[in-house]
Amino acid sequence: MAERRTSLMTPRMESLLERVDSKFTLVTLSAMRARESTDYYNRLGEGLGKIVPPQVNSVSRKPLSISLEEIEAGKIESVPLPEEGEESEGTVETDGPHEADEPVVPAEA
Repeated sequence: MAERRTSLMTPRMESLLERVDSKFTLVTLSAMRARESTDYYNRLGEGLGKIVPPQVNSVSRKPLSISLEEIEAGKIESVPLPEEGEESEGTVETDGPHEADEPVVPAEA
């Protein structure tokens, strides 16, 4: 069972900042995860789909508090975006024109 909270700010800011590189990253990451948790609870009747349920047992029922506890536990991590010059894994470059770039001519009836 989850522990009883002893202060207003649990988890502590110091332990959260050890998991991320800046306060901005912490705010962005926790807000994104809180939205995912809210979507999970709103869609429980529809099936689980691709939304991941909360990864920690928590006394709190607030999505933001749960997301901060997940970050402290190391269940949620930030992943930096690739630089603009770097190619991502799914990107395929071609030399010629794409089919979608060619004009569409309507067929005559």
